[in-house]
Amino acid sequence: MGKLYVVATPIGNLKDITLRALEVLQSVNFIACEDTRRTLILLNHYNIKDKKLISYYEPKESVQVPKVLKLLEKEDVALVSDSGMPSISDPGYRLIRACVEKGIPVEVIPGPSAVLTALVGSGLPTDRFTFVGFLPRKGLEKFFEELKVYKDSTIIAFESPNRVVKSLQVMEKVYGSEVPLCVARELTKIHEEYIRGKLSEVLKDLESRGEIKGELVVVWRLL
Repeated sequence: MGKLYVVATPIGNLKDITLRALEVLQSVNFIACEDTRRTLILLNHYNIKDKKLISYYEPKESVQVPKVLKLLEKEDVALVSDSGMPSISDPGYRLIRACVEKGIPVEVIPGPSAVLTALVGSGLPTDRFTFVGFLPRKGLEKFFEELKVYKDSTIIAFESPNRVVKSLQVMEKVYGSEVPLCVARELTKIHEEYIRGKLSEVLKDLESRGEIKGELVVVWRLL
């Protein structure tokens, strides 16, 4: 029986990968990944050749899980996401759960995480935090209202650059303008930026920019 290796990959800067992760990616024959093109960039950068890449993304995982489980009967397989830790806001957990249910060994190779990087860089309290995934497209006001139960926790969410201004406007309506907040943009990349301040200050900054680019993580603490 093989083993499933859950391998964290860089969230931006390709140098942010562990020696252990590189060893695993070099040793396995099969790599399950969200986007084979993104994974190939990483593999080529580190001269890791001759790997068979398996597309594994939502909703395709329902078809691919049985195929990966079949491979794991005989050999090791690595699971990666486009960036960061697999199964965090992506369908990787379904494969991991299936392996656990079948008694297939699972080994996690820790590494970069946009969630933790944004939390630490925000300057907000880190003693207790809550990650809520991607902000919903609908029912946002109700969603923010429900988060009031986490008053003593720093809250972390992913958001699209096209929707972040509207989302913060709704947040201001629900929480007021004084909530301490940080928008982390393009983490570990050339244009990495932490926009910190009161909610109203960060919102004003983003509104003045017009087009906003890059991947975003929003971090805030309820008063």
